[in-house]
Amino acid sequence: MKKLSLLLMALVLVFGCVMSSMAAAAEKPDFSLNVNVNRASDNAKWKIELPITGIGSKVATELKAKGEYTICVMTKNSTNPYMNGMWKGGEAAGRDMGVTVVTLAPAQQDSIEEQLAIMEAQIQQGVDGFVIHPSDSNGIMAAVDAANEAGIPVVAIGTAPTSGSMMRTGVDYFETGYVVTKYLCEKAGGEGGVVILEGPPGAQNAEERKAGILAALEEYPNCKLLESQTANFNRAQGMQVMENLLQRAGLKDELKIVVGANDEMALGAIQALKAASVTGVLVGGFDGSKDASQAIKDGDLTVTYNTDPFGSTYFAVAALIQYLDDGKVPEEYFIPFPSERHDPLIDAGKIDTYIADFAWFN
Repeated sequence: MKKLSLLLMALVLVFGCVMSSMAAAAEKPDFSLNVNVNRASDNAKWKIELPITGIGSKVATELKAKGEYTICVMTKNSTNPYMNGMWKGGEAAGRDMGVTVVTLAPAQQDSIEEQLAIMEAQIQQGVDGFVIHPSDSNGIMAAVDAANEAGIPVVAIGTAPTSGSMMRTGVDYFETGYVVTKYLCEKAGGEGGVVILEGPPGAQNAEERKAGILAALEEYPNCKLLESQTANFNRAQGMQVMENLLQRAGLKDELKIVVGANDEMALGAIQALKAASVTGVLVGGFDGSKDASQAIKDGDLTVTYNTDPFGSTYFAVAALIQYLDDGKVPEEYFIPFPSERHDPLIDAGKIDTYIADFAWFN
């Protein structure tokens, strides 16, 4: 009788464990149902409490991982300053929160095929979470689906998968394009010719930023769009495109504003303008990189926007740890960082404070 009672107790315990596991599995969120959105809400921009404090080099957290986790930070390439900032932010998060962070990128710049292979290999090795900046929203989906099948959460920065990520962070690209372009138009007195140097065609972050730029230009009918061409977020291409445009008859006389969709293209445009002895043109960029900051101090670049890849990645790792530790899901799918609450616009009046106090490249 005693043996039977013990057997029954054991069965009850086993059954209870099985039911608890089934309940936990049933409660686990299905991130594959998350569909990407291209704008952040006002609530997400202003009110959601973040698990981090500060911005850029001053970002910090009291969060500590409860387990031995490995997080993979995968960027589009290893050459762009923004991508380098992501790596450094991930590494800092790993040190501060007590997790292993692996930083990877394709050998061939922006190769979606290599990004797929990287994610698949990391899934096989048992990684606990991903922070990714994919080259293509649709092209990355096979790897994101595989991660979801394996129960591995994915956080996206910049270009996000079409669906399937736990959260999107990084800046609201539309907002950045709108704010910088509005600043330039105001500084130009609301008139003058405009050239846009776009990011890669079809890339989500490039398309969103271009949409924000065009939305701002609609409010300034006397700021005439002269040309909009891609320079693929690349400094050399930015210089080449600008050189070619300056050869057009009459463009030099009309040109008043250049909006480079990242700092690299803006800096390339400045090189071309200097070589052609064209002065009086207002040039804006995005990212708040080291070279861009120096260009503002030198009076060459008019304005940039602190997109803080360091802090964005740090925040992304913190969100993953909260989920891995306690199953905490972000309050909204798209929580931008930095956002308007961080006063991200940088011009000559703010550059010294930016560099001294919280630049992400420090």
